[in-house]
Amino acid sequence: MDIYLVGGAVRDKLLGMPVSERDWVVVGADEAAMRERGFIPADREFPVFLHPDTGEEYALARREVKQGEGYRGFEVHAGPDVTLEEDLRRRDLTINAMAQGDDARIIDPFDGRADLAAGRLRHVSPAFVEDPLRVLRVARFAAKLGHKGFCVAHTTHRLMRQMAQQGEMRHVAAERLWREMRTAMQTEQPWRFFEVLHGCGALASLIAPLAAVMGDWVAHRAAADSAPIAALKRIAGATRDAEPTLVTALFGCVASIEDAERLASALRADRETARLLKRAAAGRPLCQRAARGDAEALFELARLWHGFDAAAEAATLAAIFDAQTDEGQIGEYLAVALPAARRVSPADLQAQGLDGAALGRRLAEQRQAAMRSALRAAGLVT
Repeated sequence: MDIYLVGGAVRDKLLGMPVSERDWVVVGADEAAMRERGFIPADREFPVFLHPDTGEEYALARREVKQGEGYRGFEVHAGPDVTLEEDLRRRDLTINAMAQGDDARIIDPFDGRADLAAGRLRHVSPAFVEDPLRVLRVARFAAKLGHKGFCVAHTTHRLMRQMAQQGEMRHVAAERLWREMRTAMQTEQPWRFFEVLHGCGALASLIAPLAAVMGDWVAHRAAADSAPIAALKRIAGATRDAEPTLVTALFGCVASIEDAERLASALRADRETARLLKRAAAGRPLCQRAARGDAEALFELARLWHGFDAAAEAATLAAIFDAQTDEGQIGEYLAVALPAARRVSPADLQAQGLDGAALGRRLAEQRQAAMRSALRAAGLVT
């Protein structure tokens, strides 16, 4: 039995990046041998085990043979006869197909180190086309490593276009797409995820409304950023949180709450992101007025976004809208106006004998007046 550190841990270590988790491959063993050593089975379908002490994943070396459609259509064989090189050959990219043994020597049968040095995302073998999820993974790695200058190799891009043209992306489950998107949105360059998918033609199958908003893509031609890409670049400077970044990307695809609900449902969005997308869409008409310094619209927007009770969420929604243009000011307006409005106390008005609808009207009037005064005092409106 030989054990090797594989995949992302080897890659990130060579790049000088933090290693967040470690995966291991075991050569020359079977399930019985793993159980004898106390390893705990972790997957019903694949020979993956958890280390009894560290909890890290140890997988038996395996080979795969394509038998059906999509990313589940593989026959998997794992056993003592499978070599390390066979296991590495089934991986997506050369930079993920390296291993390290106990002697710290790097095993690199597919020139992954050369591709690391060149900043190149290149497929390991022609078998790349057998799994449509690899298209998403390439896009995710473009986002993860874009700040280090990594680009998709031309040969790999051609295979990705071929897969998209042949309809392979229809086999990608919405839940898996969402998972890959969420991970990509937490990188330094989240926009690269959508650029790569759009460039190879996959985005039209995966998220047709977003592909439509991004417009035509022409290879090797400089062009201005599409609106979603420009918005993602702006929001990336403010947050690495997946939810607001995803909403920023999708905001241009929805014109109403109903649009937001349909898109969130189709993408199997998580509850938090779906809620943010619907609230952002609901505020769109008010945002357009509030961005011009309309204090009444800003007050109504704060009320719609529950800003008097949840200022942090209102700030997040404002950042999403502000990211759509270079002139976004709603976040700045709310940062000045909301504290002033929240100082208007309902208890003080109740002490004056107001209640019911009269209390609501007076509270709204005084909060709106407080917001307008704060904006004027700060020189943000006249």
